[in-house]
Amino acid sequence: MSTLPITSILHSLQHQRKSLNHRATSLALISLIVVSFYIFFVARPSLDLAPIALRTDALGHAGTHGSHQQDRDDPPPSSRLFRLPSNSQRKTVVTNVNRPQIELDESQELAAVAAFIAALPQNMIPRSIDPAKPIDPQLVLDFDTRSPRAADELTQIVQDVWSRYPVMLFTKAHNAHSREIRRIIAVMDLQPPPMTFEVDQREDSEVLIPLLHRLTSSTDLPLMLIGGKSVGSIAAIRELNESGELHRLITNAGAVLDGRKKKKVH
Repeated sequence: MSTLPITSILHSLQHQRKSLNHRATSLALISLIVVSFYIFFVARPSLDLAPIALRTDALGHAGTHGSHQQDRDDPPPSSRLFRLPSNSQRKTVVTNVNRPQIELDESQELAAVAAFIAALPQNMIPRSIDPAKPIDPQLVLDFDTRSPRAADELTQIVQDVWSRYPVMLFTKAHNAHSREIRRIIAVMDLQPPPMTFEVDQREDSEVLIPLLHRLTSSTDLPLMLIGGKSVGSIAAIRELNESGELHRLITNAGAVLDGRKKKKVH
């Protein structure tokens, strides 16, 4: 006799639970619809992204500053997405496009080229350039070369590259004079260490070698730069080394002789 009331109570509870499940499902669907409507029709303008930002190369084609190649063999651009610029930013961009590029003198061009190839091993001078003519600044500089601050940024790059690399060597891999210069510098144990490029092993050697000759008035490799200035031929380097003048030039440029030994003493 007590079984019937219990059974009816269980049926009643199951019915109430089903009713609650239906209500919860309905509320969830309504909430989803409301949120979707807000995202797609109300908040959409703030979520839009501009297309990939590409810089134009010297020929006016779309490209990036990545490795600054102008050939079809260029690596893919390292672009990034960014939000739509504000009205003031758009005006600045338009203004910069109408401004002339900064012009580099030979010492600035040498510093820009040196900083560019020292920054990353894959940075190559485009084979399409004419090394007898001044290089397009935007090929080797990583800032807007039409910006009002371009001259200040260029000055900073010139200072940074020669303070970071007081001694820079441009050598050949299998060359007696190049080995001699490397030995002369190696025994000095410089800090910071010299930045050395085996130019004849680089993909851009055909343009880089004549470019260096034009910018330094040198006629052959190896080439030694101290504080951004060429110290002359192998004969001149030998003479400077024997007289002790080479040490003085190097220390004046900011390098420390026997740097690792002095570091241990301190």
